[in-house]
Amino acid sequence: MRIIIKIGTSTLAHATGMLNLRKAERLVHVIADLKNAGHEIVLVSSGAIGIGAGKLHLKQRPSDVPTRQACASVGQCELMYEYDKLFGAYNHTVSQVLLTLDVVDKEERRRNAVNTLEKLLEMNVIPIINENDTVATAEIAVGDNDTLSAIVATCINADINILMSDIDGLYTADPHKDPDAKLISVVPELTEEIMALGGGSNSSQGTGGMATKLRAAQICTTHGIDMIICNGSHPSLLYDIMDGKAIGTRFIGKKENA
Repeated sequence: MRIIIKIGTSTLAHATGMLNLRKAERLVHVIADLKNAGHEIVLVSSGAIGIGAGKLHLKQRPSDVPTRQACASVGQCELMYEYDKLFGAYNHTVSQVLLTLDVVDKEERRRNAVNTLEKLLEMNVIPIINENDTVATAEIAVGDNDTLSAIVATCINADINILMSDIDGLYTADPHKDPDAKLISVVPELTEEIMALGGGSNSSQGTGGMATKLRAAQICTTHGIDMIICNGSHPSLLYDIMDGKAIGTRFIGKKENA
């Protein structure tokens, strides 16, 4: 299978913004094993701004654009260093791919990006993608890596897009506020009622929330690609997903011949 795995900031970093080494090591162990099993894997990894802010000893995630971009510049180096070291221990090679919206919106640039990703996969490399936060402006920013993962999934015809977050999936209500909220295991169609369940981000480090994940699901399912939201605190869930078990919330792609 060709798998996109989006890793949220909350999965990678402590509340301080510093990299959570134990979580990162467990996650890489499972992904490396899936790679060993023959799957093609692309990571869309958040975390650069949060990790950069932590390394620069900032007390909170910056709100102004120049400081966020400076943090992204510092954090991206740290992030790729750790990925290279962790995956290298399992004899896997990684690459860095930084994208902005103009790359995927403009046909020639999109084609070049797709060709690069296809060649990397052909060469048995694990591409690690992030938005190019250091140079992104309002005009060319994707805005969140949930959406970016969905765009990448459609560009390279992935079989599935897995969003690893700080929540088990989509609920009937906000589980942080409503103890009676129930997990929705399968979403066969993105109705207005389902889209209305989107809320804000619960993480002080990340930018995404359920609303961005539902928009990502719209992009994926429209192109016939299934998408799953699962809890990034439990990397072993990736094994269960590959075994066909019902994990998190699965959004069913609209197959052309269905």
